[in-house]
Amino acid sequence: MDLGGATWPQVEATGGRTLLAVPLGSLEQHGPHLPLNTDTRIAEAVAAGLSARRAGVAVAPPVAYGASGEHAAFPGTLLVGHEVLAGLLVELVRSARGAFAGVVLVNTHGGNAEALSLLQARCAADGDDVLAWRAATAGGDAHAGRTETSLMLAIDPGAVRLELAEAGCTEPLGTLLPRLRTEGVRPVSSNGVLGDPAGASADEGRALLDALVRDLTAAVASRWSGR
Repeated sequence: MDLGGATWPQVEATGGRTLLAVPLGSLEQHGPHLPLNTDTRIAEAVAAGLSARRAGVAVAPPVAYGASGEHAAFPGTLLVGHEVLAGLLVELVRSARGAFAGVVLVNTHGGNAEALSLLQARCAADGDDVLAWRAATAGGDAHAGRTETSLMLAIDPGAVRLELAEAGCTEPLGTLLPRLRTEGVRPVSSNGVLGDPAGASADEGRALLDALVRDLTAAVASRWSGR
């Protein structure tokens, strides 16, 4: 079910047995070649994949703004703080109680992790059934490199400006994290890329997307094994 296109009687007819998947992304720079809403579009694609593979999942319109303070120095980045984002998500979960069996937050922006931790603590105290899933790609680069470029080539190749793609800072993320936290991305990588988009392809993107959908589907099956 596409929740945004559904009517309230359609939702009511599910009898509260449907899971609600909420794509959670960001609006932030993704180098000179990827759109600002890259994370959100990936989250939407993964949530749609879950709905296609598992019956009884309604996909909500995305939460398209995230905690992106590290990208604030780049024009076009719009962000909210961790507390604000956590508060918004808690309210969404509370409003879903009567109509849905549980909520799956499909997060594809690493900067939202702190907000999700806050949300999980508050939802546990409220007794709400929430899975805060976070996308992870084994061996993937950090930001706007080959991984995200391949994913976007699979999702919407027309949105990728390959002629503008260029490598950024390729140091391991673990090494960069202290500087990223204190200085933000721009002093570390002037073009906003943490990685190298060279070699990206739609075929690789489809394989990466399939792996993410499989991981999410397995997490949902484990959480709600009886449904």
